[in-house]
Amino acid sequence: MRYKDIQNPVALTWFISFQQIQQLNKLAADYLSFFACINPRDIPQALLPQPTSNKDKTDALGLLKAFSFISEGSGDSSLNLHRLVHLATRNWLRENQQFSRPLLKTADQLSEVFPNNDHRNRQVWREYLPHALSLIAEADFRKEQDKYIHLVDNICRCLYSDGRWKEAEELGVQVMDIRKRILGSEHPDTLTSMANLASTYWKKGQWKEAEELGLQVMKLRKQVLGLEHPSSLTSMANLASTYSNQGRWKEAEELEIQVVELRKQVLGPEHPSTLTSMANLASTYHNQGRWKEAEELRVQVMELCKQVLGPKHPDTLTSVANLASTYWKQGRWKEAEELRVQELEICKQVLGLEHPDTLTSMANLASAYSNQGRWKEAEVLEVQVMELRKRVLGPKHPDTLTSMMNLVSTYWKKGQWKEVEDLEVHVMELCKQVLGPKHPDTLTSMANLASTYSIQGRWKEAEELGVQVLELRKQVLGPEHTSTLTSMANLASTYSIQGQWKEAEVLEVQVLELRKRVLGPEHPSTLTSMNNLAFTWKRRGTIRSALALVKQCAELRRNVLGPDHPDTISSSDALHDWETAVDPPIWYSRQNILAFSFLALPCLYFLSKTLFKRRVCDT
Repeated sequence: MRYKDIQNPVALTWFISFQQIQQLNKLAADYLSFFACINPRDIPQALLPQPTSNKDKTDALGLLKAFSFISEGSGDSSLNLHRLVHLATRNWLRENQQFSRPLLKTADQLSEVFPNNDHRNRQVWREYLPHALSLIAEADFRKEQDKYIHLVDNICRCLYSDGRWKEAEELGVQVMDIRKRILGSEHPDTLTSMANLASTYWKKGQWKEAEELGLQVMKLRKQVLGLEHPSSLTSMANLASTYSNQGRWKEAEELEIQVVELRKQVLGPEHPSTLTSMANLASTYHNQGRWKEAEELRVQVMELCKQVLGPKHPDTLTSVANLASTYWKQGRWKEAEELRVQELEICKQVLGLEHPDTLTSMANLASAYSNQGRWKEAEVLEVQVMELRKRVLGPKHPDTLTSMMNLVSTYWKKGQWKEVEDLEVHVMELCKQVLGPKHPDTLTSMANLASTYSIQGRWKEAEELGVQVLELRKQVLGPEHTSTLTSMANLASTYSIQGQWKEAEVLEVQVLELRKRVLGPEHPSTLTSMNNLAFTWKRRGTIRSALALVKQCAELRRNVLGPDHPDTISSSDALHDWETAVDPPIWYSRQNILAFSFLALPCLYFLSKTLFKRRVCDT
């Protein structure tokens, strides 16, 4: 290209400068071509191809700075390429059919330096991601992307770890399709890609898609690798987790028992993968309200982990956290707190303060404080977790949003309604933006806001939002999912507070029957439904039925939860008061209606607190 062929004065100036740079320093010209293939802002110097001499690199970058092509970026040792220089260089390379060569050299460099998704690499991958994403979006790259499948897969995994699941899904589909085409649908790497994509669907709350893909992976692995191959057993475990998230605990339990037995047989009873399977089965018992069985299995897992892996191994710490969760459910808050304090101290010591598992341990301890009414301590810890997650993971990461919801829960218990509402609205909007308007976590944030409206006496707003959440959960999760049933129970509570006891009764009867069928007649949530319906009948004047139901509830809670559990004591006290009440109309005061109609709501806040609770799952 000659000067007279260039009409644009800016392009002409660039071309003259570029020719001089080519003559003076070939490395500087190569760097300029490299910069043209990536994002021009905040380019880490560590990303650049490294010459044999640091002096050569310094001279090359110094020359580009002298021509005002590059400047210092916002980060340490990062560079900015002038926007017009970026555009002019790209245009010149394309017009001279030279863009493909530097682009592929850039792809080679990124393939070499782009890190895996180990949490210790988070800062590095976040610095590199804008440039990697710019590169793989180029049409010239897509023509050759089969050669760079490892790079694309690495980028996909880092996006997944950052909670950017929509982008991770798009790349995950690409990786899976390429591997199917090149390696075949039964190749182990193809099946791994399918399993990873299923995991992304799982994170997005698309459990139907996760189930379909997980089932496909499991069948193919059994067929290709055999039933007892570790990868086949991993597929079975992952499918069980998908069933569990849909509330299909019986199917999850059957599959998990099978995995436990097979892993004991193939790998041995003390193999870490066997212990993982046992932990998953214990979680399914826990979710079904079978806390005694969950406790026995979790104690066994914890002791084996300590013996096999050591007391400070991350899996051992997770087993301690899981046992604490079961104690928490049993109302054994002091024991839960002791375990959580122990877990947190070891996490800080072994993993460091900012490790994701350490932050989860801090959040769990805050929950233990909150449930003992130690709200100041809970708030201090939850604020700390939220701020650390904002800094480490980012302000829009799903785990950060969970921290914000947990802090809301503590404000809620302290009656700080202004702070509650402001933060809930903020979380809801972020969830809609980051996760999507129909994601299960978004629906939980909407349900929490509806509860806040209700407790503030803004019942019309609570009812409208509650109806919206219920309809969306029926559509997204299904009419019998546990979260859908929680929404029905909460809406019934809103009706009850407004004195719409007929509407409340219709919903509560429906919830009770569904919970009996889905969860079982003795599940703690089923017993909560019995208790709530008894209060509604009492308010409507159906005294005999109410007394009979609350008596049945008190007896079942005594048998299932134990005589000292707070729920057992609540039902027993209510039964005693009702049987001895001299002035029944006292039960119709607004204060008492408010006190008893919110028995369903702790389930909702527990859901928000455990959205990202660590479940030992070998995805």
